[in-house]
Amino acid sequence: MELRTLRYFVTVAEELHFGRAATRLHMSQPPLSRAIKQLETELGATLFDRSPAGVSLTPVGTVLLQEARGLLDHADLVRLRVATAAGAATLTIGVLGDSTDPGIRRLADLHRRRHPNVEVRIRETDLTDPTCGLHAGLVDVALTRRPFDETGLTVYELRADPVGALLRADDPLAGRDSLKLADLADRRWFVFPEGTDPLWQSYWNGGEPREGPVVRAVQECRQAVLWNGTVGMTLLDHEPPAGLAVVPVIDMPPSRAVAAWKEGDTNPLIRSFVRIATAAYNL
Repeated sequence: MELRTLRYFVTVAEELHFGRAATRLHMSQPPLSRAIKQLETELGATLFDRSPAGVSLTPVGTVLLQEARGLLDHADLVRLRVATAAGAATLTIGVLGDSTDPGIRRLADLHRRRHPNVEVRIRETDLTDPTCGLHAGLVDVALTRRPFDETGLTVYELRADPVGALLRADDPLAGRDSLKLADLADRRWFVFPEGTDPLWQSYWNGGEPREGPVVRAVQECRQAVLWNGTVGMTLLDHEPPAGLAVVPVIDMPPSRAVAAWKEGDTNPLIRSFVRIATAAYNL
């Protein structure tokens, strides 16, 4: 069995859908189906039950999934140990400028325990670059938030976080239990500079064109609200500073924390990082 085929199998087993698995693997479905069929022929056993209702693992498939994950993890560990011995184990991580998410702090602790000899380099970016330098080739992997232009990238969702409106504490709307975007329609919003990814800009502006002060960083967003009485979106679990308040906006979709990396990058440090991040963001 080739490691590549085992990775195909694990992906199908996790998705339980050949089409989604093929998309995740950045390949078409027919060669993926052929690879799985060949693996079943080699093993002399059926790994998936296929029916009009969908795909499910057989008992044999369940056993192989556990074993395959262990083999793939060990293969990654071998590559990492060799890279470390050669003094080449480094990982550059891009993060948005406000790195106060407790998930990042937990991730740093878990990653250091798992890879104490890997040198981690952090590159912080402002809110104008949601890929944190990934599109520019400045980082190996980014911890960021959707939505943004995902062309040429692989993106893995870690967690979905509710958002709310950031307001002055004395704003008439600050005492409400919740808001809708329509309640903020006639207000000035903080906006990102021209040239910012339009998907990113649109999300944080509630899906509508807005006018207001231009900001680049989280602190500038807060100061724009404090000094001008403008509004904007923020994460509900971000404790606002004195003088500001956050009210849930019930018709805003959640902000999705993700890990992203260049499509086709097989660096085992990235795969290990994403596994550790998944655990850290869901503790």
